[in-house]
Amino acid sequence: MDPKPYIFFLLINKLEQRKKIYFASDFHLGAPNHEQSLIREKIILKWLNQVKHDAQEIILLGDIFDFWFEYKHVVPKGFVRLLSAIAQLQEKGINISVFTGNHDIWMFDYLEKELGVKVYRKPEVRTYHNKRFYIAHGDGLGPGDYSFKIIKRLFTSKTCQRLFRLVHPDLGISLALSWSKHSRKQNIKSGIVEFQGEENEYLVQFAKSKIQEEHFDYFVFGHRHLKLEIPIGENSTYYNIGDWLSNFSYGVFDGENFQVKNYEAQ
Repeated sequence: MDPKPYIFFLLINKLEQRKKIYFASDFHLGAPNHEQSLIREKIILKWLNQVKHDAQEIILLGDIFDFWFEYKHVVPKGFVRLLSAIAQLQEKGINISVFTGNHDIWMFDYLEKELGVKVYRKPEVRTYHNKRFYIAHGDGLGPGDYSFKIIKRLFTSKTCQRLFRLVHPDLGISLALSWSKHSRKQNIKSGIVEFQGEENEYLVQFAKSKIQEEHFDYFVFGHRHLKLEIPIGENSTYYNIGDWLSNFSYGVFDGENFQVKNYEAQ
């Protein structure tokens, strides 16, 4: 008996099983300290090991690191477990897409060269199984938040990046981590991290304005650290997939439906 048709059938069946698109965001590795970050990193690895069996693609929607800057010959130390896992998944044929967030906006070409992933710095429009997705981290979109938009424009300027490279990594990374910690505390104190109501959620308003221009079945964002599912049109839904600081949540599209789920480590 010729085994080739049987082997071909197994390969096709395996590809059909591997059809899910997974989304995760806001790991904030490095925060609030090395010990707690390492615990969280190991939980993320368990999740990746679980979803790899049926994942067609894994999309990481920004703020993977609490701070990231690539000097010419230096990157922040740590996170070797996650980086290694991503490289292995990519090599096994599971496509990994990485979006920059406001905390790791200074991600350049290191991950692309070393891990083989594709890094995206702007929103992406994707189509999966005839469903249109608008995908982004979410920072700087929608009305308001003008102070952050000014800061983001400053941070994305080549001049600013060159100036920061002149600062020794020990000092530069320490300053950045302190600023990130202070910013997080201020956000908690001001209540920004809480749900603002549909009419005040700027990403919801952005999605509503976007569907006036063209149709999208799903808007998928991170950034807000909230688990949200809000219908914004007759056939459109806004999703925020939460974070891994408190929710340990992720999004998954199985070819027909999109869901936001919590991961419970065994």
